[in-house]
Amino acid sequence: MEQHYNLDRVKELADNDQDFIHALALTFIDEVPSDLEGLKTAVQNKDYYNAYQVAHKLKPTVDLFELGILDDVIVVQDWGKFEQVDVDITPVFNKVVTVIEAAVSEIKSDFDI
Repeated sequence: MEQHYNLDRVKELADNDQDFIHALALTFIDEVPSDLEGLKTAVQNKDYYNAYQVAHKLKPTVDLFELGILDDVIVVQDWGKFEQVDVDITPVFNKVVTVIEAAVSEIKSDFDI
């Protein structure tokens, strides 16, 4: 429970309203996996523009749920934004994917989604 994410900021935002916290968790599960798939496709295809767009979109959620990879998401975002063709983003990107997939799994389990 809460190994790859932290609900402290979510609880603060929700003023500890359990229904709102659950709604935020549902939104996370509804949006983040599809965004992650889009990011995977963009990075695989060296689609810098879309990698930038999706990573930028993921930042607030990664920060809110305190996944601990905000700096890594920013590295991926900047890779896309500045079209860093000479940079191997693979290790950082793989870390982002692993942590997000683990957080999705844990949130699904913890919230019975």
